[in-house]
Amino acid sequence: MTGQDPAQDAVVIDTSKPHPARMYDWYLGGKDNYPVDEEMGRQMLALDPRVPVMARVNRAFMHRATRWLAHNGVRQFLDIGTGIPTEPNLHQIAQRITPDARVVYCDNDPIVLAHAAALLRSTPEGVTEYLQADVRDPATIVEGARKVLDFSRPVALSLVALLHFVTDEDGAHDLVGGLLSELPSGSYLVMTHATADFTPKESAAATEKLKAAGVTLALRSREEFARFFDGLDLVDPGVEVVHKWHPELGEPVPGQDDGVIPGYGAVGRKG
Repeated sequence: MTGQDPAQDAVVIDTSKPHPARMYDWYLGGKDNYPVDEEMGRQMLALDPRVPVMARVNRAFMHRATRWLAHNGVRQFLDIGTGIPTEPNLHQIAQRITPDARVVYCDNDPIVLAHAAALLRSTPEGVTEYLQADVRDPATIVEGARKVLDFSRPVALSLVALLHFVTDEDGAHDLVGGLLSELPSGSYLVMTHATADFTPKESAAATEKLKAAGVTLALRSREEFARFFDGLDLVDPGVEVVHKWHPELGEPVPGQDDGVIPGYGAVGRKG
């Protein structure tokens, strides 16, 4: 994993169609995106101008969930769908609380690999590593993560704003179940997910626009999202609208209360 040199990355970056990680970067005001990503991002904003707020709300959920987990004894994190680095990153949140935390980041976008150095600034006591792989290839993820994480001790599996890009036909639930099956008791699943429950018309239009651009969007209802946590013990307050999950653990995102946030978040513990 550390042998991957971003400067020698042989993967060609596809700038012919938008990529969710680069669109997310554009929503957050980043510079690591291409005109095709900005164009699709602007189309999404035309449907719902609060999309950038949603992106920040998802990021803030990750911060709060990581704080909750670190304060509750979790020392290992596997973050799949990392995205382009935006500080503070997960390892920075975790290692401020527990300096010996070990973090493995994973993403399939070569641009994230190019910025891996920003993700690898660990505390001396802890470890951070980066693995380039796709959530649809869990065997590669587990193999790489095992080199850094101790799978006999609890691991927090983070899938923030990721699974709404994986359909049931592509085995979304099997992928999550397979990853969790490798983790010991006391591990956690951390997820957020976009939904059409509150904005069905806008969501349908967004799904079609993204589909035409080659991006799959699989919006799920509250019940469908909750299925990912079958067999796990949900951390209070259970499945909740993203920004309402333990708001006391972080600062509110400007604009989050100005209208509906069409997404859910939850944290579940493996017994």
